[in-house]
Amino acid sequence: MSAFKRKRGGQRPADKKAKKAKFVANADDAPNEAVEENRNEVTIPPPVSKGKWTNKERVLIFSSRGINFRTRHLMKDLKTMMPHSKEDTKMDRKDKLFVVNEVCEIKNCNKCLFFEAKKKQDLYMWISNSPHGPSAKFLVQNIHTLAELKMTGNCLKGSRPLLSFDPKFDKEPHYALLKELFIQTFSTPRYHPKSQPFVDHVFTFSIADNRIWFRNYQIIEEDASIVEIGPRFVLNLIKIFQGSFGGPTLYENPDFQSPNMHRRQIRLAAAAKVREKQMVKEMHKLKKAEVKEDMVKDVTADVFLTPAEEKPVHIQTEAPEPKVVKKKQKAFKRQRMQMARR
Repeated sequence: MSAFKRKRGGQRPADKKAKKAKFVANADDAPNEAVEENRNEVTIPPPVSKGKWTNKERVLIFSSRGINFRTRHLMKDLKTMMPHSKEDTKMDRKDKLFVVNEVCEIKNCNKCLFFEAKKKQDLYMWISNSPHGPSAKFLVQNIHTLAELKMTGNCLKGSRPLLSFDPKFDKEPHYALLKELFIQTFSTPRYHPKSQPFVDHVFTFSIADNRIWFRNYQIIEEDASIVEIGPRFVLNLIKIFQGSFGGPTLYENPDFQSPNMHRRQIRLAAAAKVREKQMVKEMHKLKKAEVKEDMVKDVTADVFLTPAEEKPVHIQTEAPEPKVVKKKQKAFKRQRMQMARR
């Protein structure tokens, strides 16, 4: 049996020195032949990097109370995709957002993904560089988790992703700032203890309809063929702040419409449709009433009337003479019968 043995006194894996190893064909013949020892020694090249974990980015992912099940599953998917993330208990609604900076300091995290739920139907996401800023607030829409999608793609847990950005991120300054925030937050640090040294999936951030669309794809082959894994969601930018969870406003989205205003417009549109239907019904009723009045009075009755001379009005002052009625003498029945016999 052949064996691969290392000499004693070898260097540590972190040292950048060449290692020497001895390849022995048979363990019994090794001490007898000293010449072959020099021939069987193989020099192992030094490692490319020491493997030190220099990028100490840690992301805290947690939420406020009142989130629904879909948000909870989305947070779980993000924690699975980001091995450099940490979690914490839900924050009370009464607490102010500046408390999140203290939570990040306690957890030794310098980035934060905070999900804030309002009215049990609206979800907001904060991406912050704690504790000095900047931070951005988004409205999260069209959430689809891994359990819902059931995509065919799959990737290794803990592997490092590639980040793909739309070319529009480099054209405008607020998108450039968001790009840097996304890079520092979603990219897994190299040599992280919980990560794997493989790159087999891609995070894509594309801009369409003034929104940022997030997708996760698996790299199948080297010819860049990809298959979607999930999850997927859409980020609608609201504001960018100079500080962490507050401070001066650097950018405000002029195209943003709050969910309350959107729902109000939907209700107003529905009410306008109801009013329009009622007006149409009233118009039909008025038309039916007008048709009935026209049928009672004939419009064509005056066509055959011809103008005539007005005659003087004669007023009769005396009573008219009675008319003399001559009564016929009717024969009796006996006489009629005799006349009939004749």
